[in-house]
Amino acid sequence: MLRAVGLVKSFAGLHGARVRVLAGVDLAVAPGEYVVITGASGSGKSTLLNLVGLLEDPDAGEVWLADRPLSHASRGEKSRARGRLIGYVFQSFLLVASLTALDNVCLAARYVGGDRAAARRRALGLLEQFGVAHRRDHYPPQLSGGEQQRVAYCRAMLNDPPLLLADEPTGNLDAEQAGAIREALRRRARSGGAVVVVGHRPEPTQDADRVLTLTEGVLK
Repeated sequence: MLRAVGLVKSFAGLHGARVRVLAGVDLAVAPGEYVVITGASGSGKSTLLNLVGLLEDPDAGEVWLADRPLSHASRGEKSRARGRLIGYVFQSFLLVASLTALDNVCLAARYVGGDRAAARRRALGLLEQFGVAHRRDHYPPQLSGGEQQRVAYCRAMLNDPPLLLADEPTGNLDAEQAGAIREALRRRARSGGAVVVVGHRPEPTQDADRVLTLTEGVLK
C-alpha cells in the first residue's frame, strides 16, 4: 500500500545552513499491517509522516501509494490521492475553528464527493462510537484536547481510507480513551487497512506488527 524509497529532507538552520532531518529513509507497509515508528522528540517522525502523507515534498526520493509514484505529482493529483487513499490524524488536530465537530468530520467527504447525507450519517456514527456525539454541535475551542483528538480521528476515518497515518494519536487522552483509539487502530489493520503511527510513548507499540526507530535521519 505504501512504499517510500530514499527519502531525504532538510530544512534551513541558523546562518543559512541546511539541517538534514531525513537521510535516505526506506519504508514499506502492506495492507493489513500495523507499523509504529518511534524516536526522540525532533528526530523527524512528523516530517516523515508528512512526506508519506503527501503534505510535503522530499528533497530526494519517492513515495508510492497503491503502486503509483506520487511525491512529484501535481498538486491536484496529490489532493485526489490524499482524499481517496489517506486518513491523517494530526498531532495538533488541525480542526477548523469555525466548523462544528460534526462539520469537521464531514469535511473529509468533500475530497471524494459522493452522497453527503450518507457521509453525515457515517460521521454521526463515528462520533457516537468514540463518545463525542453529544458534542457534535460544539466548535473546537469549546472542546477539550481529548475531545478534539477523537473528532480528528473520526474525520480521518470518514472515507474508510486504505492507509491511516497517525501522529501521537493518544497523546491527549486518558487511559480509557487511549485504549479505545488503540483498539480502533488494531481493528483497522485487521480489516485490511495499512496503519502507520509515530510517537515516542511506549504504549502504541504493544500491538504493532513492526516497531521501527528513527535515529539520526535513518529508519532502523
